Amino acid sequence: MAPTSSSSPGPPSSGVTLLLAAAASAAISLAAASCLVTGYGLIKLRGGDTLSRLRERRKKKKGRKGLIGAIGKTPLIRINSLSDATGCEILGKAEFLNPGGSVKDRVAVKIIEEAFASGQLSPGGVVTEGSAGSTAISLATVAPAFGCRCHVVIPDDAAIEKSQILVALGATVERVRPVSITHKDHYVNIARRRAAEANELSSLHCKGTRRNGKDQKLANGHALEEEIESLPFPNDCTGGFFADQFENLANFRAHYDGTAPEIWEQTDGSLHAFVAAAGTGGTVAGVSCFLKDKNPTIKCFLIDPPGSGLFNRVTRGVMYTKEEAEGKRLKNPFDTITEGIGINRLTENFMMAKLDGAFRGTDKEAVEMSRFLLKNDGLFLGSSSAMNCVGAVRVAKELGPGHTIVTILCDSGMRHLSKFFNPEYLSQHGLTPSATGLEFIGL
Repeated sequence: MAPTSSSSPGPPSSGVTLLLAAAASAAISLAAASCLVTGYGLIKLRGGDTLSRLRERRKKKKGRKGLIGAIGKTPLIRINSLSDATGCEILGKAEFLNPGGSVKDRVAVKIIEEAFASGQLSPGGVVTEGSAGSTAISLATVAPAFGCRCHVVIPDDAAIEKSQILVALGATVERVRPVSITHKDHYVNIARRRAAEANELSSLHCKGTRRNGKDQKLANGHALEEEIESLPFPNDCTGGFFADQFENLANFRAHYDGTAPEIWEQTDGSLHAFVAAAGTGGTVAGVSCFLKDKNPTIKCFLIDPPGSGLFNRVTRGVMYTKEEAEGKRLKNPFDTITEGIGINRLTENFMMAKLDGAFRGTDKEAVEMSRFLLKNDGLFLGSSSAMNCVGAVRVAKELGPGHTIVTILCDSGMRHLSKFFNPEYLSQHGLTPSATGLEFIGL
């Protein structure tokens, strides 16, 4: 006989209890997992972040495979010596741990991805760039992952090891003399021309034609005087794309969409200030905009090397340097041992920045800081990273103890051996380090 059903349910059986407990546990685990960002531990959803937005970022990252998928999600490390000396938590985003060795890996990927999406670049194409080093190295690193080649125009006073790395990575390299950006043979302008030449080469091959002798046809406003045979591109080139890191806002977006959200998540939104130097301006603009959008009370600062006009732009509203005013403009647009930072014009990327102030750093401070961090923290950092740390201490002194300050450790010292870490070179420029502590920055 079938059991008679009761009008009121009794207590659940032990089996049902176990099932309910398991379901509840799974729900709790799922909720906890939803608040996890791989590599960062448990975070709170603050400042307008939603689970769907976090999932979308993880999904996008997960869709990148191979080398490209390894870029980003770099550690945010406490710089113990500077933190202890200032009473602040000074944190450095260890971008030198990216596969290509610098923060520019993020920019290179974003530029190429957007060029593919817009149809301006395709497999077999050539990415051209004018760069003092790090962006070029990053482009040369990631371009093959997209089936592309890389052609770099670099000023001949950049550290020689950067050119050597580029050649080893398979890029074609042109070293040219440094001239003003207004000159047609500035390295950036030459890189722009090379992209136009690659596009013409591709177009002519598509038509099955070849030029006879020399041609004065214009591309991007410049005469293409080279014969096709002399162009530094293979015959199967599908076209050229000028990365244009200074003006291409993919640079800004790489940091607004990537670097800055990582900083926010790694600090749980509990930071008080961000500081960095600017070359193209993409990093300081992307990070400052994102952080200000999250919390307008976060202070964002620029640290600027000697000769650059950005300090005066931020503090006085004009681009002006003493060297230019006195007619003493040297062979570079700015005169500093640091590479990749400092500029005397406003870029599209920099104009996006939201800054509360600026500090002027010196070459001697950058050199001394690099040696101090190597000795006390084991951090072997390049010139721009050292300048950023100078900026972090300046911010700490202004805000006082108890604040959390984030900066960018752009690249390591491995690309700076011939100049920034060369005792003879430093001696020639009166930059031999001599400090025993942080007295060079007033601590």
